[in-house]
Amino acid sequence: MGDMLWLDKLVQDWWWGLQLLIWGLRGVTRVILANNPLSGLLILAALLWASPWQALLGIVGVLCSTLTAIITGQDRSEVCGGLHGYNGMLVSLLMGVFSSSRDWYWPLLLPVCLGSVTCVLLFSSLSSLLDRWDLPVAVFPFNMTILLFLLCTGPQHPYFPRHWSVPPGARDMNATQLNVLQVLRGIPLGVGQIYACSALGPSLLILGAVLLYSPILAVHALLGSAIGTLAGLSMAVSQSCLYSGLSGFNGALGCMAVGGLFFTFSWRTHLFAISSAFFSAYMDIALSNLLGTVGLPACSWAATIVATLMMLMTGTLKAYRIPIGHVQSPEQNLRSCNQWEAGSPTDRDRESTDV
Repeated sequence: MGDMLWLDKLVQDWWWGLQLLIWGLRGVTRVILANNPLSGLLILAALLWASPWQALLGIVGVLCSTLTAIITGQDRSEVCGGLHGYNGMLVSLLMGVFSSSRDWYWPLLLPVCLGSVTCVLLFSSLSSLLDRWDLPVAVFPFNMTILLFLLCTGPQHPYFPRHWSVPPGARDMNATQLNVLQVLRGIPLGVGQIYACSALGPSLLILGAVLLYSPILAVHALLGSAIGTLAGLSMAVSQSCLYSGLSGFNGALGCMAVGGLFFTFSWRTHLFAISSAFFSAYMDIALSNLLGTVGLPACSWAATIVATLMMLMTGTLKAYRIPIGHVQSPEQNLRSCNQWEAGSPTDRDRESTDV
């Protein structure tokens, strides 16, 4: 169904609360590189299915960050597109996952709100820097904020205790023979782990939400997760990482970013997407082992860094690069490229996607 940009025009004169709902739903899908309100509804349903408490934290995070962006006067088109919501949602979800307190621990809403506000401020600051190279801010604000929060707390913190993150290279105490079915099950779970979801049913629903937005993106999500799982097997990571999908989610993000979203889909970019998935997965293992020594997770640093490096590449890949302001669904990007190639020389000069 693509970006559904017609919906924004339809509701622009309607009740402001309905517009805020649509902006928030777009922010929900931006976590997985999509941009569709209906997909956002499906993803929220998946999170509610997996954990109502986690879903509540995510909703608070996306609303708090979106409202902060409105109050601080951020660019309206970015607010309407959900670009100020997804980092706040990710921070909120990860705070809930790493908290060792029980569910419905209401004091956790305080750091959730503060973390969401911080993401908006970091997004605004980083965008002025990265815009010089036409690069997206992506989830740099989320990765920075969640690490700062986890460094400020610890397993013995009196108010916000957290779990100690274990490196993926650590051996399982009760490891037995590898279960192939569990490894295969971890591939769709890798897509769900983008939202810190480790249940199979909700993960499949999240994958369905991506499919509703873009079949090309959904295929690359599964492919990237499978590649990440393969990379984990080659590095003999712990079975818990393989079975839970933690080995696959950075590969999925890296593959999706290159395979049709920020680059026009073709066989060349498809090969680059596969390379990006491998690179993201191996970097994630390295960073997780490094940060795990002090009990910290690597989050999605690997996929974010690799996708940024891919967008800075010169040579063949540069010809397929799409300017950030023109990024839409992969199908729409491909359709626009075909129209550009069929246009007149004047149109080509005006609509060139080269950076």
